[in-house]
Amino acid sequence: MSAISDLNGKDVTIVGLGRTAVALAKLLVAKGAKPFITESRGDHELGELPKALQAETIPYETGGHTPSAFDRADIVVPSPGVSPAIAPIAHAKERGTEVVGEMEVASRFISAPMIAVTGTNGKTTTTALIHSLIQRCGYRSILAGNNDLPLSEVALIDPAPDYVVVEVSSYQLETCQTFHPWMAAVLNVSNDHLARHGTVENYAAVKSRIFENQNESDIAVVNIDDPRCAKMRSDIRARVIPFTQLSAIEGGLGIQGDHIIWQDEHVADVADIPLPGRHNRENVLAALSMMRAGEFDWPSVIDGLRAFRGVEHRIEYVATISDVRFYNDSKSTNLDSLRVALESFDTPVILLAGGRGKGSDYAEISTLVKNKVRHLIAFGEDAEAIDTAYANVVPTHRADSLTDAADEAMRHAQPGDAVLLSPACASFDQFPNFEARGHAFKAWVTQQAEAVST
Repeated sequence: MSAISDLNGKDVTIVGLGRTAVALAKLLVAKGAKPFITESRGDHELGELPKALQAETIPYETGGHTPSAFDRADIVVPSPGVSPAIAPIAHAKERGTEVVGEMEVASRFISAPMIAVTGTNGKTTTTALIHSLIQRCGYRSILAGNNDLPLSEVALIDPAPDYVVVEVSSYQLETCQTFHPWMAAVLNVSNDHLARHGTVENYAAVKSRIFENQNESDIAVVNIDDPRCAKMRSDIRARVIPFTQLSAIEGGLGIQGDHIIWQDEHVADVADIPLPGRHNRENVLAALSMMRAGEFDWPSVIDGLRAFRGVEHRIEYVATISDVRFYNDSKSTNLDSLRVALESFDTPVILLAGGRGKGSDYAEISTLVKNKVRHLIAFGEDAEAIDTAYANVVPTHRADSLTDAADEAMRHAQPGDAVLLSPACASFDQFPNFEARGHAFKAWVTQQAEAVST
């Protein structure tokens, strides 16, 4: 029997201190368990998090993982950013200690139907849209998971919401056992997180675990335009709802001309989609597939779709300055996200890219960069690699920081251009997260706009 089945009196070691760890520790205390958090970083790197634990009298250690933290544990919970393959966790598992993730623990205390979405790209926009549409239909919905709200916080909400929409990462799926969403979707699978998962095949297999515990009464939404997603269909026990942008499709949702077709019925128009780009049509089809299969009020769904304005940091329009439009796509942390962003624009792009690289072969999208980008400014740790990849494709410039890159973009931008921050890299060389990077860019744009207007 799983140790999670009865947490009362159990010693639970959480590896890695962040907001998710604090939320999980509070949930564990509420369920009678004894949490302990172990963190490799020092107190000076953790901001207000140690104070949050002290306020709750939750024991913790920083500056390294002591053996005793694992020796006494009945359960070990690695935070999403901590690989379960690190030595102390792997040794604990060899000794028979149960190793599970925060999402797995929290999901066992969620009574509301869960609607879960994963994919390399688009899951933030798709879950935000589903959450918005459910609310438009008059239900109480909570958006949680791989975003600002850990699932553990949702487990403590009383009364429970009508639905919980969960953004799910591969790191979270890696340590799941019984996670069971009513509706689940995989949007796409492309090269990402290979340092953790090894190969794209392993990565796809982890993504497919979102369907693993579903049964015949559940709904699985699959993007059949993506070969790796389409391949998952054969192992799914739930009712499969396919979607495609290429045609109408039996048993699912597709696009035919300017119409969105549910099986053989015209249910919406492509013009109802307010967000630009092929990737957003993919996100919308996934969300609408869930809403249609879940039998939500369709007129309310379409009204909600037309009113949706996207999410922060994902091809987010910021301002127009001297007929130049500025977009914040700081959530672009891999090459595929950059590809998706560039494909969304029909006007010349001044591209700001860079940060901490993930070993991407930037040359893979050279043709797209040549066709879409008028000038490229590279910044951060991977500036040299990006500059080298595209120097013979488009005019490039190398900058030390995001601010320097933005200043350079302003010098090169012409009326009708779009200045796009779409880094294709992690932010951790210069910022604590992609949100901070996006906020810094937006603050710079706002400052420029104010200077022009005075």
